[in-house]
Amino acid sequence: MPEITWEDPFCAEASACFRIGVDDAGNAYIAVNGAEERYITDSREALRTLIHEIKAGKADHLL
Repeated sequence: MPEITWEDPFCAEASACFRIGVDDAGNAYIAVNGAEERYITDSREALRTLIHEIKAGKADHLL
């Protein structure tokens, strides 16, 4: 398992919180807060864009 540095959780109202992280190679990860051992990975920019869209209410059904 790569060494991942996780950022503070992003939380929506009454929804699950999720976190993004990055490893030393610059790979990005996203996981539900508290379940960081089960993550998905993509580019950091793609994951950050997903989070901002969800927080803006454009994809709240994903939570």
